[in-house]
Amino acid sequence: MPVDVLVGLQWGDEGKGKIVDVLAPTYDVVARFQGGPNAGHTLTFDGTKHVLHQVPSGIFHPHIINVVGNGVVFDPVVFRQELQKLTDRGVDGTRNLFISKKAQLILPSHRALDRILEEARGGGKIGSTLKGIGPTYQDKIGRTGLRIGDVLLPDFRERYDEAVARHATLAAFHNKELEIEAFEADFFSAIDYLRTLNLTDTEYLLNDLLRQGKRILAEGAQGSLLDIDFGTYPFVTSSSTIVAGACTGLGIAPRHIDKVFGITKAYCTRVGSGPFPTELHDEVGEQIRAAGREFGATTGRPRRCGWIDLPALRYTIMLNGVTELHLMKADVLDEFDEIRVCTHYRNPQGEETNQLPDLGALQTMEPVYTTLPGWKINLQSIGSAAALPAELKAYVQYLEQQLEVPVKIVSVGPDRVSTLHID
Repeated sequence: MPVDVLVGLQWGDEGKGKIVDVLAPTYDVVARFQGGPNAGHTLTFDGTKHVLHQVPSGIFHPHIINVVGNGVVFDPVVFRQELQKLTDRGVDGTRNLFISKKAQLILPSHRALDRILEEARGGGKIGSTLKGIGPTYQDKIGRTGLRIGDVLLPDFRERYDEAVARHATLAAFHNKELEIEAFEADFFSAIDYLRTLNLTDTEYLLNDLLRQGKRILAEGAQGSLLDIDFGTYPFVTSSSTIVAGACTGLGIAPRHIDKVFGITKAYCTRVGSGPFPTELHDEVGEQIRAAGREFGATTGRPRRCGWIDLPALRYTIMLNGVTELHLMKADVLDEFDEIRVCTHYRNPQGEETNQLPDLGALQTMEPVYTTLPGWKINLQSIGSAAALPAELKAYVQYLEQQLEVPVKIVSVGPDRVSTLHID
């Protein structure tokens, strides 16, 4: 059986966790392939909101095998906290959960370095979540990082001390100290807990499951415009957030990839620094933020809000080979008389393009909009795609025509049941 991949097409926060939760019952495996506790996937069902950071979003379905892949950077303290919250809600998070021994460990010193390095940037801050993600991936690429499998070795503490010594040297370059002693007891306690879980070579596990005919859903974090190579660099994350990252982050061959689900909001948001051509700095942006409750699931930071951006979407659809679109949070636009859609960018010379330029050019671009009528109806009261208002159907059809990809799901509310499938 093939592997289907779910990716965000914007700057993250598109609603991927909800879609994984909705689609999960038709899969045997949900596998997370990159990112770390900087990601927050929000799932709402039975009137309760659940926020996951590192645990795959299939965890609420007892029949599903959940895999944390080798492409993930892993904070054992946060992970233990997540599993405890699941236990408190009657969910056995350790059941059918497997963690790659090749995933990188986030150390307390990584978190300290993240803060030190972000402060050193001054006015050029990236907008880091300060979860230690960047420094951990730096160590991975520099071949000095510790991996999950290292916790099973008798000299793990020596390896840890060597890593912290390297990090202390870097901190000293910035005239700072790591100041991590207060966090180490909790870290090593979490490491002891981690040793009790299913730590394995998940690339073998996943390929064995494929040979058995099992269906796998690969779950990405963040969004394609935050990809380390193709995002709005340097205002990006430190991993490959596109479909290609599923292959390297899970150890599966490209030939196994089948469907690619591209997730986008009916508008656009961004957290942190970096260009955002359609950002709204007026009362409309505030209205979208309030209606969409646009605050980071991980950081609580208010998200920057704006209209949907088709040049950016065309770009990420191309990079990912998207086979179908899922349109999220359409209900947030219920109260608008008009919906604006960015179709092109215009540079200072008056030239227009429908392509996403590099950072330098993007910062000078102005969005070119078309306007569509709003639907002015409470979408959360609608229970089927057939009952959607004509104006929203026209909006969906316009997106399909412009992006040349079918929209298969429209989300009209936060709950699991507020997810309408379009035939």
